[in-house]
Amino acid sequence: MSLQVSDLSFSYGPKTALEAVSFSVGHGQFAALLGPNGAGKSTLFSLLTRLFVTQGGTISIAGHDLAAAPLSAMADLGVVFQQSTLDLDLTVQQNLRYFAALHGMSGRSADMRIDAALDRLGMAERAGEKARGLNGGHRRRTEIARALLHQPKVLLLDEPTVGLDAPTRAGLTQHIHDLCSDTGVTVLWATHLTDEVRDRDQVILLHRGQVLADGRCGDLRGDHPLPEYFAQMTGARA
Repeated sequence: MSLQVSDLSFSYGPKTALEAVSFSVGHGQFAALLGPNGAGKSTLFSLLTRLFVTQGGTISIAGHDLAAAPLSAMADLGVVFQQSTLDLDLTVQQNLRYFAALHGMSGRSADMRIDAALDRLGMAERAGEKARGLNGGHRRRTEIARALLHQPKVLLLDEPTVGLDAPTRAGLTQHIHDLCSDTGVTVLWATHLTDEVRDRDQVILLHRGQVLADGRCGDLRGDHPLPEYFAQMTGARA
């Protein structure tokens, strides 16, 4: 498994945010971490990216135990956070070059990876534009391209379509599904929006810090539309 979480628990003082969360995601799989706001998705992502330290349970990324071998685990991880982390005063290309340098990439090798990543995300023509002038969708594509530069085996995206219109959300979701199919990268996509999930996707349904269901979306929802299934399980509006 490319991503494995076992018995993961976390509390903020007396408040339990995650309770014995376990799931695994295979190579090249698109997995939707689906849950209403406040379900614990952001806490889970903070643990997966070592912003928080685990209080109980284990995380394995591309076969590396995150606690025992954090450098190896993080080297195989790409992350797109909910809030944009681009330097708005730098161009698209400069943002990616800076990130590449942080990962020890430079020269022609870095430029080739940058060109390939921007081309895949449809951003090659905007390489010289400052991030400040991009719309929300293009900023997200830039961040995804940046997250792929070091060729991670696992890509985490935390509510990546927040604030984007429906056509832009659909286009971005399609890009990431294509990425899984074409490159074999494993994706964990956190969302509360059911229209971003397809029947063949793995769904990890998180609610009040617990995994309520984990399986292929089409199998879980059965004869019910996904929004209806989601509402029945969580009491949330999809």
